[in-house]
Amino acid sequence: MPSIRPSSDLRNNYNEISQFCHQHGEPVYITKNGHGDLAVMSIETYERLVGKFELYKLLDEGMDAMAEKKVRPFRTVLADIQEELNNE
Repeated sequence: MPSIRPSSDLRNNYNEISQFCHQHGEPVYITKNGHGDLAVMSIETYERLVGKFELYKLLDEGMDAMAEKKVRPFRTVLADIQEELNNE
């Protein structure tokens, strides 16, 4: 169940909101005049979320490359990497 709090709680109960975000790893939804306004989360939760988006973007690029036949066999790529490492 999402935690929904009024915007006044950010000022009056900041430590409680921070503790909830860190303990549960979930955002707290902040309302303003009865309507959704913000989502507050811990840095750890934010970084995990951003990491997922970055991974999804890379996977999407890979899927596009496959669809466009812009791929090479894994063994060929690995051999190229080994060759570059040996030339350093």
